[in-house]
Amino acid sequence: MNNDKQKKHWETVYETTRPSEVSWTQEIPRISLDLIASFGVDKQAKIIDVGGGDSKLVDHLLEQGYKNITVLDISEKALEKAKERLGVKAGNVSWIVSDIMDFKPKTTYDIWHDRATFHFLTMREQVSMYVSIAQRSVTKFLTIGTFSEYGPQKCSGLPIKQYSETTLSNSFVGSFEKIRCTTENHTTPFQTIQQFLFCSFKRKI
Repeated sequence: MNNDKQKKHWETVYETTRPSEVSWTQEIPRISLDLIASFGVDKQAKIIDVGGGDSKLVDHLLEQGYKNITVLDISEKALEKAKERLGVKAGNVSWIVSDIMDFKPKTTYDIWHDRATFHFLTMREQVSMYVSIAQRSVTKFLTIGTFSEYGPQKCSGLPIKQYSETTLSNSFVGSFEKIRCTTENHTTPFQTIQQFLFCSFKRKI
């Protein structure tokens, strides 16, 4: 699927569904919050949530006092939903509408978080480009959440790539050192279970 079709797909998803109607919704993204907290950065750290959509991770980070948050998503509608939910707090967040493949960061980030994008990159060239962007953009820590080997094979009707701890770690081995990996059995709004794999990494000097 080319970039234009990808964008149209996700705009349609966010225009026609509510959070209770999509599988990835989390009221409290506990593992993401725990991993970010484990890095021990100060509240001024620059954090980017890649593929953040209308995820509530940004809500919780703001509540915890983080001051420098960016949310990137291919869907403008998704970000509009997040801004509407946050109200005046949305002004404290940087919002970027972009396909990750087209993303040209104007700054670097202390923490790069992604629970939504990486597993949709099914071609080797896409993975290589993603890793290259992260290498240029991340100064300290990286957190990637993907579907595990025991997770679904599709999401939102699109094919995804499943990962084991080894294959996910090897994807970033050149510039990042693995800190730890953990799995999460995510309960969807439909009361089904999807297994995610989360790995955190430290930027090699």
